Amino acid sequence: MASTNDLKNGMVLRIDNQLWSVVEFQHVKPGKGPAFVRTKLKSVTTGKVVDKTFNAGTKVETANVDKRTMQYLYNDGTDYVFMDPDTYDQIPVPPETVGDAAKYMLENQEAVVARHDGSVLFIELPASVVLEITYTEPGLQGDRSTGGTKPATVETGAEIAVPLFVEQGTKIKVDTRDGSYLGRVS
Repeated sequence: MASTNDLKNGMVLRIDNQLWSVVEFQHVKPGKGPAFVRTKLKSVTTGKVVDKTFNAGTKVETANVDKRTMQYLYNDGTDYVFMDPDTYDQIPVPPETVGDAAKYMLENQEAVVARHDGSVLFIELPASVVLEITYTEPGLQGDRSTGGTKPATVETGAEIAVPLFVEQGTKIKVDTRDGSYLGRVS
């Protein structure tokens, strides 16, 4: 059990026998009336985001979530296999759990695997990853119907909008949260 005053981003709570991850929270002390905590919670199983308000100091049940940095080994055709670098235990993770993170995962890359009661809840990648462009059309000067971007396919198969000057074979930094181009890497 924890108090709503102890909430932190990423903390996992058990509410009505479901697991919810705290996306953001805000302590509010109005001029009149008691203080309260406004939260944005994301369902760990479905990904649904809801807003929930708690009275300040209310007890909430926290879930014991084991977050470990693991190494992504390979996709065996159905599951993604991760390895604990300390114990060398291998864990298969279904594609539904990995979700969009699969677009930015390379073999031997590290990721945080969150588990609860033996089952994997979610995968957290670093905020950005470096990927190589495997295919993109040449950008022509004057080709500016949009903001000067073109689609490019990276080595994981994901398609990312990049500036016109970026060429095939270039290593780029990609934001894993929204798949946006962050810059070239030399």
